[in-house]
Amino acid sequence: MMTTPKEILLGTLEDLGRDDFEKFKWHLKNNGCVEGLPAIPESKLENAERTDIVDLMFDAYSINTFEVTKNLLGSINRNDLLENLNNTIPEPKGKSGND
Repeated sequence: MMTTPKEILLGTLEDLGRDDFEKFKWHLKNNGCVEGLPAIPESKLENAERTDIVDLMFDAYSINTFEVTKNLLGSINRNDLLENLNNTIPEPKGKSGND
């Protein structure tokens, strides 16, 4: 079954409870930027649901969205979801990981 990157991200966000989701959004506006990527303005995040966050993140970060997502999951101590994401998304660098 084909799953789009947006669906993968949405699934990850849906695994966050309300508190974790709010923390995720807080980190997104404060230090969501990876290597000079823009933070997403608080005004856009304030009332955003999970589906909105997916669109906002892909608009802002495009191919870097998952890198940002992983950083944020680490920030809120959801290494379980981080692990999950690593197993779900193909390595962008075209190298095969041997672990």
